[in-house]
Amino acid sequence: MSRAIKQKRAHARLRAHRTRSRIRGTADCPRLTVKRSLKHIYAQLIDDDRGVTLAAASDATAKASGKPVDVAHAVGTSLAEQAKGKGITHAVFDRGGYRYHGRVAALADGAREGGLNF
Repeated sequence: MSRAIKQKRAHARLRAHRTRSRIRGTADCPRLTVKRSLKHIYAQLIDDDRGVTLAAASDATAKASGKPVDVAHAVGTSLAEQAKGKGITHAVFDRGGYRYHGRVAALADGAREGGLNF
């Protein structure tokens, strides 16, 4: 692996850590975290006090197709429906070092439309 790739990954970890150091999820208000790759997008609701995942959704579970932004919106809506079924209405959004733009923003908008507040 080249030095440039190692530096890029190290900087991404630092950005994620900087964001995550200010955010804490509880059972009443879990942390909604986003993982974005080139092909897929994943979202989880995490209770940091117990260290458990309360709900999770991805583009495979959302059964959506089309443009990546539309798929991310569907993932957010799917996650919000799961959260609503477990009685979760509030969450803290953890963008994981990604810019609040494009697919990440679409996922957040989908979660809000599905009933999550943050």
